[in-house]
Amino acid sequence: MTEKLFALLDVYHGADAHSAAMNMAIDEALLSSASVPTIRFYRWQSPALSFGYFGRFSDVASYQGEHDMVRRWTGGGIVFHGKDLTYSIVIPISDAVFTEPTMFIYERIHRALCDALKKNGQSAVIATGADRAGVTRVNDPGYSCFANPVRADVMIDGRKVAGAAQRRTRRALLQQGSIQSVDLESGLSQRFIQALSTDYSEQKLDEEILNRARELAEQKYSTDFWLRKR
Repeated sequence: MTEKLFALLDVYHGADAHSAAMNMAIDEALLSSASVPTIRFYRWQSPALSFGYFGRFSDVASYQGEHDMVRRWTGGGIVFHGKDLTYSIVIPISDAVFTEPTMFIYERIHRALCDALKKNGQSAVIATGADRAGVTRVNDPGYSCFANPVRADVMIDGRKVAGAAQRRTRRALLQQGSIQSVDLESGLSQRFIQALSTDYSEQKLDEEILNRARELAEQKYSTDFWLRKR
């Protein structure tokens, strides 16, 4: 049996839908406070669009008004949200996985997702070959994420169904991911959790995290300065 990625895992199921800014803010608040690895699944109040930290606002400006738009703190390309299963994983520096290379973590998380999808009866595989010339890298800006598979993305029948982007700080690593165009019911999120760790516990966001997230949403993610900074 393949060893699980995490010895311990805290799980947050987002019962409440949030704005795009608040979703990004909660992830950053967890990034600064998590003491063990966490996974959070979340929902969107309305059709949303997120784009990577290094992306250009001009690439998404035409969608303004149609989607709740936000610049992520992670890299990567343009992702449409609303009908996807969105998650974030935070790995604190205290966890041994934090010291592993970025691509190792990216691939191991997606291999766990592949296992979950297979148990749901879907023939998911890991994308290969992204180191060849001309293939988009994980953190390249300005592209439609689900139209451009990169190394270690999740594929079904040649179609990308899951991608992610990361941000590493001195105290933790954040991976934000989206799963699309598959059966999102049938216990997929629970199977994903179980593929990541055998020792997991359900948690609720406490008021300290939520208050910090509200500040970040108001002062950062919902501001025109942040949205148009590039």
